[in-house]
Amino acid sequence: MTRPQRERLAARQAELLRALLGDGAPPPGFDADRLRVEARALLNKRRGIVAVLRPDVADALGERFRPLFDTYARAHPRRAGSRAREDAAAFAEWAVAQGELAPPRKRRWWRRAT
Repeated sequence: MTRPQRERLAARQAELLRALLGDGAPPPGFDADRLRVEARALLNKRRGIVAVLRPDVADALGERFRPLFDTYARAHPRRAGSRAREDAAAFAEWAVAQGELAPPRKRRWWRRAT
């Protein structure tokens, strides 16, 4: 495969990823309905993982968790090599920055006299 072919393939793959994981339009040649179904499945999976890893955040947001996470996820696709725990932490930070979630209380550590 020549360099221009690789570059075209990489560009098409990037378009497909944007359509599946973010706000991208379906690339030419792909069935838009099928891409929407797959994108929804991936979003549901990602949301479920975040809810498992950060039940405190999901509980605190209650009914707002789903729409807020969906908004976050479309604007912040997971980066290559990122971990689910990093994704969950980034969502919690985003929710705090948006004023949707109270900032975490700082823990105080002290020594107990023996």
